[in-house]
Amino acid sequence: MRTDKKVPKLRFKGFTDDWEQRRLGEVTSHRGGTAIEKYFDENGEYKVISIGSYGLDSKYVDQSIRAKSNEVTNERVVHAGELTMVLNDKTANGTIIGRSLLIENDNEYVINQRTEIIKPKESFNAKFAYTLLNGPFRNKVKRIVQGGTQIYVNYSSVEKLTVPLPNMKEQQKIGSFFNQLDSLIALHQRKLDAVKKLKKAMLQKMFSGKGQKQPEIRFAGFTDDWEQRKLGEVVEITMGQSPDSKNYTDNPNDHILVQGNADMLDGQVYPRIWTTQVTKTADKGELILSVRAPVGDVGKTKYDVVLGRGVAGIKGNDFVYYQLTKLNESGYWRRYSTGSTFESINSKDIKNAEIMIPSSLEQQEVGKFMKNIDSFITLHQRKLEKLKNLKKSMLEMMFV
Repeated sequence: MRTDKKVPKLRFKGFTDDWEQRRLGEVTSHRGGTAIEKYFDENGEYKVISIGSYGLDSKYVDQSIRAKSNEVTNERVVHAGELTMVLNDKTANGTIIGRSLLIENDNEYVINQRTEIIKPKESFNAKFAYTLLNGPFRNKVKRIVQGGTQIYVNYSSVEKLTVPLPNMKEQQKIGSFFNQLDSLIALHQRKLDAVKKLKKAMLQKMFSGKGQKQPEIRFAGFTDDWEQRKLGEVVEITMGQSPDSKNYTDNPNDHILVQGNADMLDGQVYPRIWTTQVTKTADKGELILSVRAPVGDVGKTKYDVVLGRGVAGIKGNDFVYYQLTKLNESGYWRRYSTGSTFESINSKDIKNAEIMIPSSLEQQEVGKFMKNIDSFITLHQRKLEKLKNLKKSMLEMMFV
């Protein structure tokens, strides 16, 4: 049985040759960065590539840092078709280290210290290199890091690592495939960001603020002023009370315990801890408000839950949910939170929170509209997650 695998599990039709293992330094040349902070200039010719320029999607993050052209910076300008790799990480978890950028334009970027320019030779396709370096190869880089709270890697060690290479035509096919997949992922990310931006704008324009009797945007047929009310006057609020920790379990057949925003994600309750003891409770469909740091996060529950000390249960409709979402985003609760190391808000402050309320019918219309926006957000998130999972699977199957 062959144990030295020289071909990937999945490949394009017509390619059957074994892949060849080469050291990175054999198929690339490189130029190192240096400290250029003294050449930073807001009107400089070059965009600067430094540690903070590497996004988690291996795309350039513009920090609005520019550098002027001179003998030092001109030697470190990145050319089209070259890549850059970050050699340091500000943390120990390695989320940035080893990430690479593919540069598409000449004379646009210059590298700072802790970054290396990598120039593929004729036998190494740039798009293939970009996918490989950010995929399987980066896992090799992370295994040779040094340091503690801030990790780093020496490029002299990186270039000794091996890269699996098929012939140039297969590299081009693979590089083009992942380039198209990355473009599709970026497209859906932009769509998701656009819908999130829309939601944020609608929270501001469709909900009246304190003392504002009418919102900026509202549905046709509604003209009455909104009424200022205290939250405790329009909803029923239940403050949580944690069960004894000895009753906590990991058994999904027990009662779901909600203790704070750690048990909520994207406005929904996600079961994490269970308990056999029932104290204060909230029913399916109720709102959950985080009352301990970070205070103000609000979500809905699809389950009957036990309320811990870190949350309050609120019997409110969709309108109230989005009203509370707006309050949180505006920083409303920070004025009431107490505690130097562990912020919290109390039941009196929650009950006295001032919100603007329209008629029941307008509440229904606004709540339904905002809920539809959330449905679009969820849809785009699922599409994006599927594409990212597809890319992860393809990286595993299309590389040796």
